[in-house]
This record gives sequence, C-alpha cells and structure tokens, in this order.
Amino acid sequence: PVTPPMAHEPMLLLAVTEFVANSAASTYFTAGALRRNISSDMLPRRFPLQLRTKSMEVFSPQLQERYPDQPMELHLWARQQPLLSCHPDSLHGTLFSSAEAFVVLPNATRVPAFLLNIDANVTGKPTITRNRLGGTVRLTGLVPDPELAQGLPVPQVKRLETLLKFGLWLFGVPQANSKCCPRAVP
Repeated sequence: PVTPPMAHEPMLLLAVTEFVANSAASTYFTAGALRRNISSDMLPRRFPLQLRTKSMEVFSPQLQERYPDQPMELHLWARQQPLLSCHPDSLHGTLFSSAEAFVVLPNATRVPAFLLNIDANVTGKPTITRNRLGGTVRLTGLVPDPELAQGLPVPQVKRLETLLKFGLWLFGVPQANSKCCPRAVP
C-alpha cells in the first residue's frame, strides 16, 4: 500500500495500480475487444508493405506463385490477456498476439497463408508539460514466431520481423503517441 501525499494546496492526484491495469486488460481480453481485422484498403498508401501477395513475395515467393497478385487480409488478436506492471515513472506491458494472413480469392473466399505469433513489450511514460498531461509509448521488444499454413513454406521471419518493427515504429507507435498527446488538465 502507498499512502498518497498530503497536499497543502489544491491538486489532482491520479494513482493507477497493477490491479486496476490488469483488471482492465482482463476485461478487454474477455470481451473480445482485443481483435482487429485489417484489409489492404485500411493501410495508409505510404505504408511500405501493402496487403497483396505480390508485396509478400519477398517473404514467401511461393505465396505469389500460387496466388498471383491477390489481395490479403490480416486477422489480429490477443492470444492471452496482456500483462501490465506499474513502475514509478512508467507502465510496462507485455502483449501476446497473433496475426493470421489470408489470401482473398476473387469469389471472396479466404485461404489461410500463415500464422504469426507476435509477443511485444511496450513501455508507456506519462508526461506533464506546462499544466498539460500527456505521454509517450515505446516498443521495447518484438518476438515473431511463424507457423505453416496450407503447405506453404514458413515466411522468412527475420525480414518479416524487420518490416513489423519498421511498420510499428513508423505508424503504430506514433499513432499511440498521438492518442496520448498532451491534453489540458483543468
């Protein structure tokens, strides 16, 4: 237990415990809120990899050979509840996720291409600048683990890991930071 400081003037004190953070993570996980399907039209045009078999050729040439220039979808979900820990200056989280790639055929049938289990460590730090509350998010680790689907060779993990890290660095972390951007504190 931590005793809150005594204030001699008006102040706002916000305390988050690991119990609160992990209870929220459990609730989101149990409710199925940690799932997301991404199609090629949802990615920014400047994203370095579009969701098409032609773009995936560098990771799995057989995918492009079997399904020439077909659109793809990614289904992302948490395999287990995220684990969160509170520290005096930051909140650390470990995310256990999976990404399954599908080829979308002309008749709208989805054919599994590969399954990638991705475990990531994330650190979030709150900041206060000139009466404004904000924060930053940083990816501190990423461990991909591919699995075979439909007799296709496992994608080349090192290249895929590099691309995932680049994509998270270029789009994921800045988007998380924009949601944590400084907001006025009354």
